[in-house]
Amino acid sequence: MALFSRKPTGPVKVTRIGMHWDTEDPFIFASHHEDDYPAGNRQQAPPLQEIGGRNLGRDYEKRLGYRMYHGKVVPGFPMHAHWGYETITLAEIGYVDHFDNMGIEGRFGFGDVQWVCASSRYSHCEMYPLADQENRNPNDITQIMLNLPNEMKNGENSVNTVWAQDVKTASGDGWTAKVICGSFGGESATSPSGLSWSHGDNGVRIVRFAMEPGSKLEIDPAVEGASRNLYFVSGKDATVMGVPVEAENRLKILENREVSIENGGEPSVFWLLEGRPIGQKMASFGPVYLPTLKEVRAGLDEIRLNEYDEWPWGVIDRAQPVGTGRFIRYPDGTEMRPPEQ
Repeated sequence: MALFSRKPTGPVKVTRIGMHWDTEDPFIFASHHEDDYPAGNRQQAPPLQEIGGRNLGRDYEKRLGYRMYHGKVVPGFPMHAHWGYETITLAEIGYVDHFDNMGIEGRFGFGDVQWVCASSRYSHCEMYPLADQENRNPNDITQIMLNLPNEMKNGENSVNTVWAQDVKTASGDGWTAKVICGSFGGESATSPSGLSWSHGDNGVRIVRFAMEPGSKLEIDPAVEGASRNLYFVSGKDATVMGVPVEAENRLKILENREVSIENGGEPSVFWLLEGRPIGQKMASFGPVYLPTLKEVRAGLDEIRLNEYDEWPWGVIDRAQPVGTGRFIRYPDGTEMRPPEQ
């Protein structure tokens, strides 16, 4: 019996990760999509002969270097619902085209970060257009879902894009850190939405670290009571707090102390997800996170009854036209683009 009651020891606990990552409160989901798409055709889609025989509509098998996900023409995720949380998406490489039930549309990519606060019922599509018709279209897209406390649910929705040059970046000897949320290396960022667990003293940190071979990095302790997870996404090997680890592992930090990383012989990428747990009782099913199971069931019924009728864009897997630059446009006509455009 003592074997099963023994507390874990050591600074980290290692578990394997794949495309989807295990997370802890206040985070509810994270995924990393990395694909090598071919040159696009006039529809910004792969050639027909490459997608024949796939399980189109639910293609998660990496064939010829890529997946179609739920897309049947353009890869990506046609219209789907969110309800009760924020979604943070970094398109490190490649484009994401988005349209939603609020009438907002846009394209972001190549270092841009999108924040979607879906406090209330919200639907959008996220497609990965093969915008380059002469060369291959690799992508590297990470999406993280940050929960909202019950008192913030069913409030105002918002969609914002942080352009690549506005993403806070710290650097040191052989490493760079993109500070998506929280503070690190003298840089700070937070959610553009008024409703977010990242505001105040909740200690939410979302940071992407890129490390050169042999480089060293130190991450300062979290706020008291925060959950801490480090995701070793790509590379080969490293030593974290004295523990040798291989890539494609989640490292649960068991002690609130400084985290030291010594990278191995290949360039590596780590993500830090950190924050005080919300700690409230909630119910969830699929895309809906609400206070009670009764509310979740009612929410799923509401989505089923209204989602298609309220969709203002015709097709549910829409992409921007060929040659479109990066932008976000709101229903009142307000449009924002990165300065270089």
